[in-house]
Formats: sequence, C-alpha cells, structure tokens
Amino acid sequence: MAPTKVPKAVLFDIGGVCVLSPLEAITAYENKINIPSNWINFAISRSAPNGFWQRLERGEIKLNKEFFRGFNVDLRNEKLWKEYHTSFRNGKKKLKDVANPTQLGDHVSLKAEAADSKPTDQDRGAQSSETLAQQLPEKRGEGEGRPPLSKLAKDTTIGDPVSMESEHVAEGGGSESASVNGQSTSSSSPTPQEATSTLSSLPPLPDIDGEALFWSMMAHSRNPDPYVFPALLRLKNVSPNERPILAALSNTTIFPPDHQYSRLSDPPGRDPRSHFDIFISSAEVGLRKPDPAIYNLAVEKLDKFDRERGGDGVKAVECMLLDDLGENLKPAKKMGMKTTKVILGKTWRAVKELEQAIGIELMDDKTRRSKL
Repeated sequence: MAPTKVPKAVLFDIGGVCVLSPLEAITAYENKINIPSNWINFAISRSAPNGFWQRLERGEIKLNKEFFRGFNVDLRNEKLWKEYHTSFRNGKKKLKDVANPTQLGDHVSLKAEAADSKPTDQDRGAQSSETLAQQLPEKRGEGEGRPPLSKLAKDTTIGDPVSMESEHVAEGGGSESASVNGQSTSSSSPTPQEATSTLSSLPPLPDIDGEALFWSMMAHSRNPDPYVFPALLRLKNVSPNERPILAALSNTTIFPPDHQYSRLSDPPGRDPRSHFDIFISSAEVGLRKPDPAIYNLAVEKLDKFDRERGGDGVKAVECMLLDDLGENLKPAKKMGMKTTKVILGKTWRAVKELEQAIGIELMDDKTRRSKL
C-alpha cells in the first residue's frame, strides 16, 4: 500500500475552528430571553439563499441599519414560525431535515451538528453558555458583556459568524405529514383559513433584537480556540519550505471602517491574515461555502501562490480542509481534498489528525498528556 502523501496545502475554516463557534452565543441568547431552542438557527437557515445573513456574507449588502432591519424581518417570519412548530419543534423532523439542500451559499446556515459529548468549559476556552447569557447586552448597541478582542480582530469577521450548518440531507419527494395539536396536517400549502387557524394557536413570535444578537455572536467569535489556534501559530512558525501552504477559507462579513472590530492598522499578530499565506473571505469574493465555486477559487489561488514561489502548483487532491460543518466538507471531498470534521468541544481531535497528516507536532506536552 502506497504511503499517504503529505498535503501541500491546509485550508482552515475560521468560526468554530480557529476561533470559538458563535453557536454558543446564539444558545445563550435564546436561553436569556426564553426563545425556543434552535428557533434562531432555523429562521436563518430557512431564509437562504437570499436571506439577509447570506447576502451579508456574500458581500452583497453592507453591515448597517438596513441589514439589521432585514435581519429582524428574517427572524420574525410568521410562515417559518409555523413551520418550526409543525415540523421541527413537535419532533416530526430534525433540524437538518427541514433544510433545503438545493440552495447554495451555506443554505443550511446552521452549525447544529451534534458532538458525541457536550463541550466542557475547558474545551471551549471561554465562558459557559450560562455565563454568556448573563453578559449579553441588555439594549441594542451597548458593549456590556462583550469579550475583549482576541488577537484575531480585523475588518473581516473571524469567521462564519452564522456558519451554523447542519448536515446535508437529500431532497425527498411526495408529501409528509405532521401533527399540530393532535391534528394531522399535510406538508402541502395550507388554505388561508387553515393558516390563520394554525397561527392563532401558536405562541407569539419571539421579539428578537437582531442587532444585539449579531454583536453577541461577533464578540464570542473573537476568542481563539484553545487547541486549533495555538496549533496554527506553531505551524506558521515552521519554515515555509518545511510545512504546507496555510490558507483560510471562511464565510465572513466585513465590518464598517469605524467599528471597533475593524482595525485597519493592527499591530503584528492581531491581523488574522498574518497567520495565513492566503486568506479567502466570502464577503470579499462574493461566494460562500458550500458553493463549489469558492473551493475551485481556493485551489486556483493556492496553485498560483505555489507557482510564484517556484513550486509546481497545487491540485485539489493535494489539499486538506478543516471545517466544523459536514455540509462544507462535502464539496471539498468531492473534489478530492482530504477533509477533517472539527467537532464542537473536541477541537483537539482535529489537531491530532492534522499532526498525523503533515508529520509535524502541533501540541505542547501538557495538552498532549491531557488529551491523548
């Protein structure tokens, strides 16, 4: 059996990989104001492909008051509220089963894939959800309770702010039935009378402050992951001729120039791009994972980078991608890339797999003794 070739390039997702996942901030927000579990994820997912979050991450709209107005509309969609209660919350379907797998641009913008165990505070490297809930700003625009900027702050978000995708599920045909208050209903569109009757029997739509939610997510995702980020720093310090090309491939947004997270003149080490040879931001290239086009673009950039430094180029089969979303890994795997699923609360496992793939030690002795 031929030995496995060492990847010539490693691509890292940002949110949920290099930094903490904003999913924890969403959960904290839901707990704080008593929103049904996963409603926010559901609403964002089902607003794709042209919801305000997806458009923001493709760079089609700016992060301003108009975005927040539209984002609030997406979070208060009565039709989706009914669907959430009839097909998801009542237990008839799982979150991934109500996502539309035909939509590109992180169509299921939900990092709701289950880890095999709940993350500990030590694994998170930050506050627990309960602590985060206590620290969320009470009013829109307030900065209270936001974690300090990590070493990764810049004008581009540190990653996949709502990159909370669930696993892909194949489209199914025919109708499905669900139960609402004990009554059997069809998945086909209800009559106006039925819709009015069903909506009147549901709890009122949650009053979500989309702006406060957004900034709590951004604040949480400023914190570096306690395992992947140190491994990235170690790898970056290796001579370029002795390590793979390092690239970021992330669904991101762009902050306003005058925002505190937009530091156009960060000192060394604070600019996230300084940790990578190539940094691909969805908002800057107009494409989002899992659109296959953004993976092709990444390979093109890696190939060009390698040739310009005297190499013979890079092919997809010579790349490795680390992402916390199975949905984002599938296009890469189809292209021939080696893929690693980064599990919430167990990110050290991805570091171990990366070590094995590239033959470079990336953990310190203390971490290795405690985790291996």
